[in-house]
Amino acid sequence: MFASIVIVIVSLYTYAYLSPKLELRTAGQYYIYDGDDELIYQGSSTSEWVSLEDINYNLIHAVVSVEDKNFYEHHGFDYLRIAKAMYLNIKNGKITQGASTISQQYVKNIFLDFSTTWSRKIEEAFLTLELEVHYTKDEILEGYLNTINYGQGNFGIGNASRYYFNKEPIDLTLEEALILAGIPNSPENYNPVANYDLSIKRAKVVGESMVENGYLTEEELDSCFKEPIEIYGKSREENLDMLMYYQDAVIQELREIGTIPEELIQSGGIKIYTYLDLNAQKHLEENILTYLQDSELQSASVVIDPNTGGVIALSGGVSYSKSQYNRATMAVRQVGSAMKPFLYYGALEEGMTSASTFNSQYTTFTMSNGNTYSPTNYGSIYANKEITMAEAIAVSDNVYAVKTNMFLGAEKLVETAKKVGIQAELSEVPSLALGTGEMSVLDLARGYTTLATGGYKQDIGFIRRVEDSEGNVLYEKDDSKDLVLNMNYAYILSEMLTGTTNSHFKDYTSPTALTIASKLSRKYAIKTGTTETDFWTAGYNPDIVMVTWVGMDDNSELSANDSYITKNIWADTVEDILADTEEHWYETPENVVGVVLDAVSGKPTTDVSKATLFYFVKGTEDIVNTEYVSKEEDIEEE
Repeated sequence: MFASIVIVIVSLYTYAYLSPKLELRTAGQYYIYDGDDELIYQGSSTSEWVSLEDINYNLIHAVVSVEDKNFYEHHGFDYLRIAKAMYLNIKNGKITQGASTISQQYVKNIFLDFSTTWSRKIEEAFLTLELEVHYTKDEILEGYLNTINYGQGNFGIGNASRYYFNKEPIDLTLEEALILAGIPNSPENYNPVANYDLSIKRAKVVGESMVENGYLTEEELDSCFKEPIEIYGKSREENLDMLMYYQDAVIQELREIGTIPEELIQSGGIKIYTYLDLNAQKHLEENILTYLQDSELQSASVVIDPNTGGVIALSGGVSYSKSQYNRATMAVRQVGSAMKPFLYYGALEEGMTSASTFNSQYTTFTMSNGNTYSPTNYGSIYANKEITMAEAIAVSDNVYAVKTNMFLGAEKLVETAKKVGIQAELSEVPSLALGTGEMSVLDLARGYTTLATGGYKQDIGFIRRVEDSEGNVLYEKDDSKDLVLNMNYAYILSEMLTGTTNSHFKDYTSPTALTIASKLSRKYAIKTGTTETDFWTAGYNPDIVMVTWVGMDDNSELSANDSYITKNIWADTVEDILADTEEHWYETPENVVGVVLDAVSGKPTTDVSKATLFYFVKGTEDIVNTEYVSKEEDIEEE
């Protein structure tokens, strides 16, 4: 049996030796470029490979001590450590100890995912053998240190050293080396930016392992951490911490592109060209921090170029260093009144006009199943009179919205949402008009982008093009657009959405975005959304689409005083991005006509202080102030 085992082991090492040499410096790397083709990120490796001789010896000793003390003695597998781990796991009745060597961890980092299937374990074993027979121990350790995850989006000791301490790896102090050596065991928990106290506690464990292995004396360890360690915590001059949310979204999209094999992504050298605009990203981050720096609220924003469908800026939270959960792409929330533009587009399509009226008063609706529904306006303020669709949009009247939804049939709103590209599953219920459906920030932005293009639906994404290391194009975004909306109605809707900043609509309540009107230098279509747990601002013009959300991760109820936050983040960001650019708005379609009417009554007026342009499809402008009161019986109003 012993002879058989020896023969098997020798055969495996021989097979590994005869296999092609693994390429380490490109394995698992991906390069991310912005919209100007400038390299902004290199993952699973550093942009500059750091040689072992340029890494502080304390860090090297610390890593070997805490991760694999027999690294220089074994041939890829520490059999005694494996046996000990198996014994302890069996004794404890659960897995409490692992036995991966540095070689095995290196293989997992650059060639494999982190699944625990038998096939993956077998593949890991073969690759570890190949690594050991083709490279020296120093080469393996060097590669490991250049590719390991150090948290906060930092891969490799060069990035980590500069990010956490603003130093080159050779210049690290003993204490800094202990902190860095402790991070890879749990990058999210043990990095000093996310959890300083826990990182120090882990660093002391690393130091104790160095003492046990003869690299440190007790006295040297005892002298450490007497004073707080200064943490730098920056990766670039602008310190675009939220940029990591964008990068995570890019990698997620890369893996969802079905035409690029997973093994090719893992093999290395993938070049990813994105739509990222660093200037836009910088403005977005600055404005979020301006309004939320000392707040417990979370925020997520997406900025899209409607001409390409490309996401040019994104934030998935206030601080990536504290939470890597991407609220822009992963969280689904009730969108509130930000849903209403799709409702009113459907209403226009079904024959209503910007001057069509419903009676806005506290109303109880009786459903066909006998249940009742009583929507309320914000602050329980009602017009108690007929109001136009244009005013209902400007002041976000909920009663008008629900009456419209029930008059059309709730299926119409769901149909329109799907038509514009919203992917969330929505229920055909009266309250959907008030945004009780849940979706992500990116999904809502997808729908608004279709409105911003005048009705053309297109793919929304982060990646323009993907190439392999040789420059061969592996993927290119489909730039085709499908006209899914009537351009006349899309134009009329966009014009009505400018009413949210029009003071002429001040009536029983004020337009919802009037507080930011003074900040805006050009024309925008804007809609706000408010629920007990969510604040939204969404808007666009021909050059930009932006959707911003603010709330709490635990769905805590929000203070009405915080409703200004999304509006100001939105206004400041779009204005910063479009500063010094030519102003654009949509050309009025040939089949659309503007009529000067009183903003509140929707009737002809000569009062300049109330006069507002209402837009109609030609032939419907004569049906001014069309009242739908006679049809309210169809809504089963009680």
